[in-house]
Amino acid sequence: MSYRTALSEVLTSAVGPVAEATAVQGRFPRGAVTALGRAGLLGLTVSTGFGGGGGGLPEAVDVVARTVRVCPATAAVLQSHYTAVAVIEAYGGPWTRGEIAAGRHLASLALAESEGEPEAGGDGPAAETQLLVPRSVATRSGEVVALRARKQRVVAAGEADLYVWSSRPLAAPDGLTLWAVPAHAPDLFVPARPGAAGPRGSATSTVFADPVRVPAEAMLGADGGGLDIVLRTVLPWLLELRAAAETRRPPALDLGSVRRPAGSLAAS
Repeated sequence: MSYRTALSEVLTSAVGPVAEATAVQGRFPRGAVTALGRAGLLGLTVSTGFGGGGGGLPEAVDVVARTVRVCPATAAVLQSHYTAVAVIEAYGGPWTRGEIAAGRHLASLALAESEGEPEAGGDGPAAETQLLVPRSVATRSGEVVALRARKQRVVAAGEADLYVWSSRPLAAPDGLTLWAVPAHAPDLFVPARPGAAGPRGSATSTVFADPVRVPAEAMLGADGGGLDIVLRTVLPWLLELRAAAETRRPPALDLGSVRRPAGSLAAS
């Protein structure tokens, strides 16, 4: 079965039926994400050697563009997931790549930081520039690294299985360093989700680490080499996927301008 056929089936059977509840109630589309994983769509861009679909950015763009017509929140989750997977595919370990290929791992980006950034949910060049200058600190003790940070605009916060995380380098004089941080790691904290951040239902929020401890081998790429990864991989994928979502997104409904029929219940 082609990925397009699989996507059509999932959009009809799993994404569409929960799209209204996702948008109105702000409920994370867990069932839709699970169905995408089972259909091989979360692993679409993982190499076939690990059981993935072997696709690339064009296929990811197609999936996001078609999904956003049905559910913007699910499309936002896929944007962050596919971008994070592009990094993991190049620098992550075989077990993680196999889990993503099997549809058991949802990945997300934890790169933006709150201090000195645009208001939550803001996009554009200023927001993207902030991804290049992390303020968070990484400290190594033996084979364990402690990461302290307050990451902003994390999609699927508290719902993803893995975050691609940025910090200042451990020892390199400049640049930044990327890490694969499992969501179950102790001392990761997700507060109440701000309703203004990201599409409703995308679980876009802040993630705190004070600190979170990961193995030193969780580093993605070289110490200080994350800047090149962000410039060459993260931003190209993120911007292409965002453009795909924006060009296909249905117009937002202004609930304040909708007149309720006579006799209808008033909103509480």
